[in-house]
Amino acid sequence: MTNTLAWVRWRRLEWGLSVAMGGVWRISQAAALHHKLREIPSVGGVIALDLSELQSLDTTGALLIDRTVREFRGTGCEVRMAGVQPEHASLIETVGQAFRPCEMGPPVEGAITRLLAHMGRATLETLETVTTSVAFFGRASTVAIRTFMHPKRLRLGATVRHMESAGVDALPIVCLMSFLIGIVLAYQGALQLGKFGADIFVVDLLAFSILRELGVLLTSIMVAGRSGSAFAAQIGSMRLHEEVDAMRVLGMDPIEVLVLPRTMALVLTLPLLTFVSDVMALLGGGLMAWVSLDIAPALFIERLQVAVPTSAIWVGLAKAPVFAAMIALVGCYEGDQVAGSAESVGHHTTRAVVESIFLVIVADAMFSIVFGILDI
Repeated sequence: MTNTLAWVRWRRLEWGLSVAMGGVWRISQAAALHHKLREIPSVGGVIALDLSELQSLDTTGALLIDRTVREFRGTGCEVRMAGVQPEHASLIETVGQAFRPCEMGPPVEGAITRLLAHMGRATLETLETVTTSVAFFGRASTVAIRTFMHPKRLRLGATVRHMESAGVDALPIVCLMSFLIGIVLAYQGALQLGKFGADIFVVDLLAFSILRELGVLLTSIMVAGRSGSAFAAQIGSMRLHEEVDAMRVLGMDPIEVLVLPRTMALVLTLPLLTFVSDVMALLGGGLMAWVSLDIAPALFIERLQVAVPTSAIWVGLAKAPVFAAMIALVGCYEGDQVAGSAESVGHHTTRAVVESIFLVIVADAMFSIVFGILDI
C-alpha cells in the first residue's frame, strides 16, 4: 500500500492480538476504515495497538480509533496502545472525552406539524372520496339511461319491494315527527306573535315554513337516517360476503341490480312522504292553534287558503326527488366502499347518514337561493 492510504493489519499471538494502524486516517478514508476495523476478530486476552506508522489523523480517524478501543474493552480485553505521537494522543483523548452516546428516540412532532399533517391527510382523503364518488355517480347515470332506453331491464319487483320498505314502513315515524314539529312551531309562533296581537299570522308562519322548507327537509333527514343507512348496510354486507363479486361473475351489473331499484324507489316515495309530512304538520299546528290561540279549524283552513299560494306546495315537493336521489346514491356508494371487516360496515353506514344529511342541507340552501332569484 502507498503511504497516502489508511491501512489496518492484525495477527494472532499467544497472548492475544496485535493490531497495527498506519497511513492517513481522515474523513475521506472513513468508509474503508470502518469495514477494515469490523474485520478484526474478537479474541480474549491482550490487544496491542501499534500507531507508530500513523501519518495523519483528524477527528473522524480519532473517533474510529476511540470507538475500536471501547468495543475491545467492552468484550473484556485489555487494550495497550504503543507508538502514539503526542498530537495524535491528544486528539484521541479529546474525542474520547467528548463522546456522549445516547439512545435514539422517536422524532417528536410539534403541535403545528401534527395539525398540518392531519390537514394534509384529510385533504387527500377528501379528494379521493370526491373522485371515486363522481365516478360512481357517473356509472349510475349511465346505467339509468341504458335501463330507461330498454325498460325490460328494469327490476320492477325489487323497486316495489324497496318502495314498501323505504316508503310505507316509514309512514308512522314520519307522521309522528311531522305532527310534533307542527305543534312546536305553532306553540312558539303563538308565544311571539301573541305579543303583537297577530295571532292569525301563526297560520302563515306554519304554512310557509312547513310547505316550502321544513316538511321536505325534515322528511329527507329522517329518510337519510333510516333508508340511506339501510342501503349502505345492505350493500356493505353483500360486499363482505362477496355477493357483489358473484354478480359480476354471473354477468350481472351490480349498479343495475342493487343501486337503480333503490334509487328509483326512493325518488318515487319521498315526494309522497313529503306530502303526508306536510299534512300531518299542518294538522299538529292547527290543533295547537285551536288550543292556545282559539283559532277554530274552519278559520285555520280559510286563512290557509287565502295566505298560502299553490306554488308553495309545489316548491317543497319539487325538492323531494332531488333529495331522494342524493340520499339513495350516497347510501349505495358508501355501501360499495365497504371492505375488510364488519367494522367497515358501521363506519361507512355512519358516513352515509352524515354525508346524505349534509348534501340535503346544501342542496336545500341552493334551492332557496335559486327560487329567490326566480321569485318563486
